Amino acid sequence: MITENGRVVAIDGDRAWVQTIRNSACQSCAARHGCGQRALAGATGGRANQVLVTNELAARVGDEVTLAIDEAALLRASLLVYAVPLLLMVAGAVLGHRAGGQDLVAIAGALTGLMGGFAMVRWLQRRSAHRYEPRLIRIVPATDGNVSANPTVF
Repeated sequence: MITENGRVVAIDGDRAWVQTIRNSACQSCAARHGCGQRALAGATGGRANQVLVTNELAARVGDEVTLAIDEAALLRASLLVYAVPLLLMVAGAVLGHRAGGQDLVAIAGALTGLMGGFAMVRWLQRRSAHRYEPRLIRIVPATDGNVSANPTVF
């Protein structure tokens, strides 16, 4: 599981908006040196990101929470978003080339395949969005003035 801490900034019915800063997932990932997400987070200065999640824990505005997403679900979502449009684009280019034999027809086939891939990804995302959503896994206890921020570990 990839986890990220955040703060609940709004409640919308049975869902909560959680604001996170993307950086801790990058530190624990084995592919951190070759990943575009880390480069993007570095370029944006780790700016805040808001995520809408199901509020299964009855978190309230201001609560610190931990979000989690399964690595396998993240990998499947990445493959879906990148591979499906790319494969359909290549298939469209090959079919366009075989049908017309000209570069312009192959380009039109590639663009048609790419747009079809984006449409298919959008349809699949709507159909199974719950599989790829992060979940609230816990509310982080708040520390007040009487509690040490560094508890003793036994």
